Amino acid sequence: MENLLYIALFSPLVSSLFAALFTATPKKQFIGIIASLLIFTSFVSSSFLLAEILITGTPVHVEMMTWMATGNLYIPFGFVVDQVSVTMMMVVTLVSTIVHIYSIGYMDHDKGFNRFFSWLSAFVFSMMVLVMSDNYAGLFIGWEGVGLCSWGLIGFWFHKEVATWAANEAFIMNRIADLGMLIGIFLVYWNTGTLQYDGAFAAFATLDTATLTWIGIFLFIGAMGKSAQFPLHTWLADAMEGPTPVSALIHAATMVTAGVYLVVRSNELYDLIPNVGLFIASLGAFVALFAASMALVNRDMKRIIAYSTLSQLGYMFAAAGLGAYWVALFHLMAHAFFKALLFLGAGNVMHAMHDELDPFKMGGLKKKMTATAVMMTLASVALAGIFPLAGFFSKDAILESAFVEHHFIIYSVLLFTAGLTAFYSFRLVALIFHGEERYKLFGIDPHEAYKFMLIAMSPLLLLAIIAGSLKMTYYEMVTALLPATEYHIHNHLVYWIMTIGTQLFVILAIVYAYKKYANSKVTVPDGTSAMENSFGYKLLINQYYIPYFYEEYIVKSYRELSKIFWKQVDLKIVDATVDGIAGVLYSTGERTRDMQSGNLSTMLKWMVAGTIGLLSLAVVFGLAVRYSDAILAILSGLGV
Repeated sequence: MENLLYIALFSPLVSSLFAALFTATPKKQFIGIIASLLIFTSFVSSSFLLAEILITGTPVHVEMMTWMATGNLYIPFGFVVDQVSVTMMMVVTLVSTIVHIYSIGYMDHDKGFNRFFSWLSAFVFSMMVLVMSDNYAGLFIGWEGVGLCSWGLIGFWFHKEVATWAANEAFIMNRIADLGMLIGIFLVYWNTGTLQYDGAFAAFATLDTATLTWIGIFLFIGAMGKSAQFPLHTWLADAMEGPTPVSALIHAATMVTAGVYLVVRSNELYDLIPNVGLFIASLGAFVALFAASMALVNRDMKRIIAYSTLSQLGYMFAAAGLGAYWVALFHLMAHAFFKALLFLGAGNVMHAMHDELDPFKMGGLKKKMTATAVMMTLASVALAGIFPLAGFFSKDAILESAFVEHHFIIYSVLLFTAGLTAFYSFRLVALIFHGEERYKLFGIDPHEAYKFMLIAMSPLLLLAIIAGSLKMTYYEMVTALLPATEYHIHNHLVYWIMTIGTQLFVILAIVYAYKKYANSKVTVPDGTSAMENSFGYKLLINQYYIPYFYEEYIVKSYRELSKIFWKQVDLKIVDATVDGIAGVLYSTGERTRDMQSGNLSTMLKWMVAGTIGLLSLAVVFGLAVRYSDAILAILSGLGV
């Protein structure tokens, strides 16, 4: 089993290094094929490890080598495959394999084809390090690795200024949050003497509540950045400037879920600080509604799906904050399948529409792209939480956990958000695939994606449909490690009223979206309608003016402060001091240059002068030593 662990972990690294060898050469399709095969190898190994966990229930734990050992600090390169990590491994490797195969077609005409696969595989390796490490230090290495790789992938088209800006925004905002996480990790070691999960978790029970609270808060700050929770959320939608396969992998299935994984992995900490857990759940419910509201009016296909991801992350944090860790992880898994499918479907539409992102400029694409239309529609059904698709089972469990725990405000917010999710999801489907063929107005002749790309997407479609039926098997496996709390509304009448009511609410939202947007009267908005000029629309389309606030009152203020320090401190003090020292040394050298003139007479004069100087110093030093007692007495008398 250890060999399988190493294969699962290092196959993506081999894939990245292999593709990196060819980054300076023209596009070679076999690089994408080999990279995909290596990622698939990681998936197969992860599958065998999953089977081992299901059969024996015994985690696979290896210590590859010592990383740090000084004093009481001991940090190994250790990895563990248990019920939680193997879930993430399966999600990461499965979605990554599909995205790699899909990218062979999507990036076919891109000059950076080879470089793309190197970055993409490096990201998968970093994510595997993150989820497989058996300690917080190893997790942090993977954490920073995915941050670096996301910067390279978001800004992959670096010739576009907006892509570079988005990559920098994501990188910087995550570094701000990572400082909080690093403080949390320091506090873990300071108070427990170890960064190993098992040792730290055992020691948490002996710590006071205040210390645990600070540890929990700082670790969650890191999770907020990586999972784009308010107020560190703006980078997620802007990150859509990267290639669409990047959006499917990083911003739907893996990187942004790392924050949820951190909270789930640290469940033994958060169980001891329920007040912090309640804050996490409340923030998650707020973000779910907050992000869904912005998706209602957006006119960028990828940004709508990105806001949907942000909203669903809110659901996951709501479940984790309420102590329903296995439910949060189950929704993470189910969401990865249908959200990655949505992003890849959006990539098909972008290629067909010559990179057009405005759904109002599409319409009627169902005739030209039947397979993509079916896939995106079913993925949207799963996202909306319609029975019997995967999203129903995971979302229903989150709503039940909030209701059973008597957090009725959180329950109500999440229920209302479910309706908004259904509306904006099918608003997008209706605008793209139904109604009048508006794309003809722009001279576009759309076409379906390559067949192998559609075949690659089909496992995601299958899992989006059937993953919910695996709920009880998954529950039995993962609750061997996570709290085995079942959330059941024991009053069957109340349960059926809630379930049927939720389904009716969601279906009505879908019907309303179709009625409003799947007809021939839809026109391309031009900013003149009453709705577009309303306060509510402007508030939502401008993301509640939060990016504007950041730019005007934080970024600009920081820029002006930096200019002041540059001009007043850097130039006038730091540079002036360095330049002054250099000037003194230069002028001294100029004045003493005659010493090396090569003139024998001059050099003899300097030798005599130097000899006299040295002899004088020797005499002074000898007299000082001989009469030191007298000198000290005189100085003492003077009060020195």
